[in-house]
Amino acid sequence: MASRWVRPEVYPLFAATGVAVGICGFQLFRNITGNPEVRVNKAGRAAGVLENHEEGRRYAMHGLRSFVHDKTPEIMPAINKFFTEPK
Repeated sequence: MASRWVRPEVYPLFAATGVAVGICGFQLFRNITGNPEVRVNKAGRAAGVLENHEEGRRYAMHGLRSFVHDKTPEIMPAINKFFTEPK
């Protein structure tokens, strides 16, 4: 009975949907736990507008962004240099 409802052709669709839900869940968890603008408890919300520029800068420049910050946006730089630089 279950084989009639879940066909093997839809497994990639389930996988893609699962990855998308996982990415959304990760982003929501990251925002709730680390974003300086999000305040979950009542005391934090009552504090009003905070001048926490350094904390916001640390949140925005996370590990991946600081790793790729000084790199060129190329997928295959060796092939790009081979075809674009004259000999």
